[in-house]
Amino acid sequence: MKDIFEILESVGGYIKNSHIVGTSGKHLSEYLNKDALYPHTGMSSEVGKMIAGVVRDLEIDVVASPALGGIVLSQWTANHLSKMKGREVFGVYTEKNAEGDQELKRGYNKLIKGKKVLVVEDIINTGGSCKKAVESVRKEGAEVVGVAVMVNRNPDVVNEAYFGAPFFALASRKFPAYEEEDCPMCKAGVPINITVGHGKKYLAGKK
Repeated sequence: MKDIFEILESVGGYIKNSHIVGTSGKHLSEYLNKDALYPHTGMSSEVGKMIAGVVRDLEIDVVASPALGGIVLSQWTANHLSKMKGREVFGVYTEKNAEGDQELKRGYNKLIKGKKVLVVEDIINTGGSCKKAVESVRKEGAEVVGVAVMVNRNPDVVNEAYFGAPFFALASRKFPAYEEEDCPMCKAGVPINITVGHGKKYLAGKK
């Protein structure tokens, strides 16, 4: 089985030895750009198959994910689980509401009621949106039988206890993150990468 970082690197989704500003404002030398994976349907399918293989022994009726990031993976995971189990496994997603929580719309709430649900996410940073998706699934009367992610970047916090359900990750890795004043890339004069992350916004704020 391929390593998930090899797959991401092959499509330009794993960036190393760079200088990137993350969502939190911290500076990183490594970055995962999951959006680089999704145009490649074959690779996306392969990752979905990898996740399905990890959870195939669980009883799963539905795969759910928080929009937008996890939608592609949840569909491929559900597709491969359907083939493995010889029956249809549905794929749905939750959406952010005005309060910032995740909820099931479009009739998906009725579809999952009483069902056994696997929640899938691509990259876990804080784990917040994924946890809200788990809560929304439970709120609709479904059982969360597991949470599966492509990469867990916050393994010290995000785990089985965090979700209250079995937790699976294709890979877990902490990326060093620095405050601007402590950033070794800043001190070395490495230019900010403006193609990914929030580098462009960061530089605009410096003007």
